[in-house]
Amino acid sequence: MPRWLWTTWLAIPVLNTLQQLFLKLGASDAASSAVGSGWFGSLLASPWFAAAVVAEIICFVVWMTVLAELDLSLAFPLSAASYVLVMLMAWIVFGEPLKAKEIIGSLVILGGIWCLVTAAAADET
Repeated sequence: MPRWLWTTWLAIPVLNTLQQLFLKLGASDAASSAVGSGWFGSLLASPWFAAAVVAEIICFVVWMTVLAELDLSLAFPLSAASYVLVMLMAWIVFGEPLKAKEIIGSLVILGGIWCLVTAAAADET
């Protein structure tokens, strides 16, 4: 995989993670400022929600760039890194608990990504 494509692909889990953080912040703000049907309007007015939408739009453009260059069978499984990053950032930013089984599962995901990337690299040589 060319270096520019690797860097471009890495933007996807980062943008997905930012989007999830922004959505969590927006939902938390909306929940604390409105109840009932006012919650949704409060969410739509949240700058965090707007940031999540922007992150998703940028991620979509980057994803289309990656799909134009990589096989779907490689590109999509690589996006699983988002699960690991979201969990890590939820622990760092929100203080959410991180359990041993979650860490083990994350290592399994990262090991799977490593297998896919190294297998693809071996095919290129």
